[in-house]
Amino acid sequence: MIPQKSISPRAWAEMMLLALIWGASFLSIRVALDEIAPFTLVAHRTFWAALTLWAVVLARAIPMPRSLRVWAAFVVMGLLNNLIPFALIAWGQQHIETGLASILNASTAIFGVIVAAIFFADERMTLRKGVGVTLGFAGVVTAIGPANLARIDLRSLAQLAVIAGALSYALAGVWGRKALGQVSPVAAATAMLTCSAAMTLPLAWALDGPPTLSHGIRTWGAIAYFSLVGTVGAYLLYYRVLAMAGSGNLLLVTMMIAPAAIALGALVLGEQLGPRAYLGFALLAFGLGVLDGRLLRPARRPAIDRLPPHG
Repeated sequence: MIPQKSISPRAWAEMMLLALIWGASFLSIRVALDEIAPFTLVAHRTFWAALTLWAVVLARAIPMPRSLRVWAAFVVMGLLNNLIPFALIAWGQQHIETGLASILNASTAIFGVIVAAIFFADERMTLRKGVGVTLGFAGVVTAIGPANLARIDLRSLAQLAVIAGALSYALAGVWGRKALGQVSPVAAATAMLTCSAAMTLPLAWALDGPPTLSHGIRTWGAIAYFSLVGTVGAYLLYYRVLAMAGSGNLLLVTMMIAPAAIALGALVLGEQLGPRAYLGFALLAFGLGVLDGRLLRPARRPAIDRLPPHG
């Protein structure tokens, strides 16, 4: 059993900053959705993020993969970690509150444990993991509301879309471990977002119409935030914190994103969540705490740490 790394004050500060950045990403996405459609939003997010990361790659002379097989793997990663979850969560955010979307997105860690147990022999399901997963799903069901699961309307479909996006993130973690374990983090993020942008741009044109640059300042500010800060900046900060605190400790960031998104949604958009959403988040956070191992005993380092589950 490998013990948890200790968390320095600096690592705590950067973990809180990372949670705030991703929490604010949910807010910026919701703001942009007032003017642009979901696929156009994803096209903006992946294109500007890829362009910026290529500048980082060139400035740092970071070697990029040349194998066609590796780039084909990045196409799959781009689908699972960007195009599918970004589009599903953005569509869902048109119909549910920012804070609720962030709560449901936190189920990524729960799905990650399940799919890892299915695909990897060294990540089998244990009693502790089973308890954590059960608590996590209880939290998700509570946040949605059991009655809402029995009926089909836009709000319930939006919540299910966000959960499907979380599942896609979890599958991306498995794919990344299987196919891309030897690629450096910045090169991996650059290649993945490049493939995502190449797929999303024609889709956005076909589904949402020709792109336009005639957006308001508020929308452009939101686009700049979620593509440059919430995607590029968050990726780079994530791997910095990963080196300082370890992947086990970074599970704490998953629990910190939702409170940041809830607070920002209330302050900026005047959103209010009902008691059921907060209870659901409490159960989900408790389940994540059990998975993390702090509540019971030191946890073994999780295997899925190549790409972060974000908003």
